[in-house]
Amino acid sequence: MPSVTHDAPLLADLMPWSVAPPRLGRGWPTAPDAASLKARWDAFVKAEGPDREALFGVTRARNLHSAVAQLPGQSSGTGRLARASGPCAEPVRVLHGPFDEQWLIPDHRLIDAARPELWRVADERQVFAVEQAPAPEGPALLVASALPVLPPQPRQPKNAPAARPGRIHPLYRRPGGLEPNLAPGLVDHLAKRLGHSPAPLDVLAWTVAVARTGPGGCAVPLTAAPELWAYGTELGHRMLRLMRRDGDRPKLPGGRRPYVRAPLPARPLELHYDRDEETLHLDEGRISPVPPAAWDFEVGGARVLDQWFTTRTAPPEPGTLEAIRPATWPQTWTSELLELITVLALLAELTPQRAELTMTAPVTAAELGRAGVLPVPAAARRPASVLDHHEEGPEGQFALL
Repeated sequence: MPSVTHDAPLLADLMPWSVAPPRLGRGWPTAPDAASLKARWDAFVKAEGPDREALFGVTRARNLHSAVAQLPGQSSGTGRLARASGPCAEPVRVLHGPFDEQWLIPDHRLIDAARPELWRVADERQVFAVEQAPAPEGPALLVASALPVLPPQPRQPKNAPAARPGRIHPLYRRPGGLEPNLAPGLVDHLAKRLGHSPAPLDVLAWTVAVARTGPGGCAVPLTAAPELWAYGTELGHRMLRLMRRDGDRPKLPGGRRPYVRAPLPARPLELHYDRDEETLHLDEGRISPVPPAAWDFEVGGARVLDQWFTTRTAPPEPGTLEAIRPATWPQTWTSELLELITVLALLAELTPQRAELTMTAPVTAAELGRAGVLPVPAAARRPASVLDHHEEGPEGQFALL
């Protein structure tokens, strides 16, 4: 992988608008299946008085009487939760952890810090680049189409580490893929040096392929060598397709595709890997072949497969809304696990190619400074204004942003 030069520009300057991940504050509004969320909400609104308050999970940011606006683009209620009734807002997909899409009730009243500016730009064109904690192994940057969130610290039965997302850099500052979140003048400068104007998604593809954690943060070595740029962006686009689950479902070549060799139990409790047999054991259930590289794949110091399994099987506290969950292991989880193994295996196969990205003709931070690209103007670090856009405020009032 390309080494981080001392003068490589930082992601914080190349994609200057960034936001901390939405902080949920409570675990029950997210789940790996949407049906559990609807059942949890029904149990919540059926409870009254102190029982409803206990189920909710009061924090300094939210209680049953908090007055908050509707989340942009969502249709949840805005009345006080103390008197909420009826069905919940339709759950939406979010990135709950590395490579782990789950469901969320998109209700601002349930979320401690929802970051509405991110919800305003979350659509089918948006791509979120998420910084990861420094770790000896694993990518410095993940990319997702679903909005990443920061769930409460999970209950880990064996003190297993859990990867936590860092700052989120949306690729676009406005809905519809408008106004790329790139340093003003960056694309024009790269066009002069490369001989062609890269698209915003090409810049992101290059970024995800070469991003490294350096002393000052996430560094992104740039190059003016056209052939190297083409190689790196093609590699990055392959990574983007795998991370975003974009297009057809990924497949390993025949003979290397993971299959269920022994049925998974109704409630698996233990996850174990047999490296010699390349077999993943879920109690007496067996999936193989599972390449060692897929099992070893880490993000932020946490093994991805371990974290994915733990969020679905860690015993919840009795009497809480989190305890409302599928009675048995759903078939959809098995399909998602097989796809996750495939994605991790294919990403691991790209590691040697990333190592071949020997940086030549670097475009340094000093060069970007001389070209007037850096430092970026303060406005580029703030969200774009949204004019003529109505959103429902507390108690059904409307605000013009």
